[in-house]
Amino acid sequence: MDQRKTIELDEGWDYMQKGITKLKRILEGKPEPQFCSEEYMMLYTTIYNMCTQKPPHDYSQQLYEKYRESFDEYITLSVLPSLREKHDEFMLRELVKRWGNHKVMVRWLSRFFHYLDRYFIARRSLASLNEVGLTCFHDLVYTELHAKARDAVIALIDKEREGEQIDRALLKNVLDIFVEIGMGKMDFYERDFEEYMLQDTSDYYTRKASNWILVDSCPDYMSKSEECLKKERERVANYLHSSSEPKLVEKVQHELLVVYQNQLLEKEHSGCRALLKDDKMDDLSRMYRLYNKIPKGLDPVATVFRQHIAADGAALVQQAEDAVASSQGGNAAGGQEQVLIRKFIELHDKYIKYVNDCFMNHTLFHKALKEAFEVFCNKTVAGSSSAELLSTFCDNILKKGGSEKLSDEAIEETLDKVVKLLAYISDKDLFAEFYRKKLARRLLFDRSASDDHERSILLKLKQQCGGQFTSKMEGMLTDLTLARENQTNFEEYLSNNPTVNPGIDLSVTVLTTGFWPSYKSFDLNLPAEMVKCVEVFKAFYETKTKHRKLTWIYSLGTCHINGKFEQKTIELIVSTYQAAALLLFNTSDRLSYTEIMTQLNLTNDDVVRLLHSLSCAKYKILSKEPNTKTISQSDYFVFNHKFNDRMRRIKIPLPPVDERKKVIEDVDKDRRYAIDAALVRIMKSRKVLGHQQLVSECVEQLSRMFKPDIKAIKKRMEDLITRDYLERDKENQNLFKYLA
Repeated sequence: MDQRKTIELDEGWDYMQKGITKLKRILEGKPEPQFCSEEYMMLYTTIYNMCTQKPPHDYSQQLYEKYRESFDEYITLSVLPSLREKHDEFMLRELVKRWGNHKVMVRWLSRFFHYLDRYFIARRSLASLNEVGLTCFHDLVYTELHAKARDAVIALIDKEREGEQIDRALLKNVLDIFVEIGMGKMDFYERDFEEYMLQDTSDYYTRKASNWILVDSCPDYMSKSEECLKKERERVANYLHSSSEPKLVEKVQHELLVVYQNQLLEKEHSGCRALLKDDKMDDLSRMYRLYNKIPKGLDPVATVFRQHIAADGAALVQQAEDAVASSQGGNAAGGQEQVLIRKFIELHDKYIKYVNDCFMNHTLFHKALKEAFEVFCNKTVAGSSSAELLSTFCDNILKKGGSEKLSDEAIEETLDKVVKLLAYISDKDLFAEFYRKKLARRLLFDRSASDDHERSILLKLKQQCGGQFTSKMEGMLTDLTLARENQTNFEEYLSNNPTVNPGIDLSVTVLTTGFWPSYKSFDLNLPAEMVKCVEVFKAFYETKTKHRKLTWIYSLGTCHINGKFEQKTIELIVSTYQAAALLLFNTSDRLSYTEIMTQLNLTNDDVVRLLHSLSCAKYKILSKEPNTKTISQSDYFVFNHKFNDRMRRIKIPLPPVDERKKVIEDVDKDRRYAIDAALVRIMKSRKVLGHQQLVSECVEQLSRMFKPDIKAIKKRMEDLITRDYLERDKENQNLFKYLA
């Protein structure tokens, strides 16, 4: 063909038709040699020439239309008839084959007509050759057959769900048509396939779930659900488009897990409560895995967890109550509090393991554990608050010969756990006060088993509750170290000054008032022997410092005195009070209650305790007239020369004073100050504040140490008004103002 001669449309198109027919025959699989490069070049050049001739021989527009007609004609005459005669899987195979051929045809033809794409289409903003080719398939094939194809695919998916083998590659290829026909958009896949597939999934699992929930136990039902979710994810990996995964999973979760959640968790012998009761860790982990992926899915599980722990804890408290009630005298004898705290610790160990292992440390379950423990850890047992029980528990671990025989590691571990329990107790200030009282006794009477453990728990308490919480206790430990040095210095002082002699062995513990609990200091009339000691020590102390005043706390002192009885001499270990009383009998044979009271300068209460311990208790050092079990003010006392004991040394205890009342009073007083301080602090920064807000901010500030009583706060507010720290607003009684 001579390229310089003008090519007419008919003539040129006839030539193109030959090439197109050859292409169709190749696609149909008929015997036909492939295109050689010469043929390809000739076809390309023909189009090029027909588009670059001078008007009116520029046939670009007509060729663009004929390009489209070539597809329409082929589809109408060959493709559609072959598809219409096939059904189900056979139709799907044919569709995949035809789509593959169609794409090849588009690729070849758009190469032949490439010149149109480069100039004509670009200038006129028309659809590209590729788009035109795909649109033909959409308009003629897809529109007619997509519904049939979709139904066939969904039917195969359901077959596979029922366990049949299906041709997954075929499904993948069919679904690729739904994606590719959108030319970069997912509209066709989503609208024409996915919506229907998701609806079918819902229907399928609705049927399954309604059956399973009746016959399966909770663990079996969960296993099936987990398996189904796994299979659906595999389905996406194998043939569905990846964008379907979240939607598909959501449908399955909804039908299997959301709809039946309550029924499943509440199943009588296998639901969440039963799994917790029977320690079914694996099933609980599965429950967590399934419901963790559902918005708010874990809430009901956490609620059951909380209720279950709270019930377990309440049962422990009840057991302790019953044990105390049945033990003699109804007091907490038999160390019930010890048992209870130990059980609380075991309970916490058990459930924190659930939180970590089954519930993957999820905050929701930490919160549930905390809320449950806060309920039963704040119950009183036989009139003792858990703050007191916990401090007694610590005391038993930390004192010499305590009821707990533990290794150092076990003690450390137990102290860790005690501090964790303390976190749940609302009256932390009450614990601190009881703890400080017991710590003082351990330190002053040399009952502490180990300095290291004492310091270790203070460090743990400091981390948990802040430095303010432990500052006094740390001061007490430091005081004792200093007191030991002081005693050594005193002994050196005595050996360097032989003229100064207290006459008896004396050791003095000097403490800083602010750190220690407050003790009553009476002006006990000391026996002469002791007066001398006090003077000697005072003289020594003044060489150290002039600015400190020594106050002697005789109620905490101990004396070793020799009792010369008829049988033998026995060393008596007694309190300073008891010693002072006994020494009176060196100069008098028989003394009345009143004489003893006057000579010692003590209160009635103290004299009764003192004389009872020496004449009515286990060791009767004094004989009492009349010989009754109680002390009365008309009694007389005589030194009992006949007293004997198989031991050479005996300790005569004073009956303990019930310190609980005093501790509670002290804490109440401190709380009043704390509330005052918090109210003033808040008002100082806010200047004006509503009643409700002031109360809630005050509660918020103090709740780290104790749960303030709302009535107490209101009372303190009134008190601050009378003391001119605050005033009520004239217009609005509910508004408070700060007065600087």
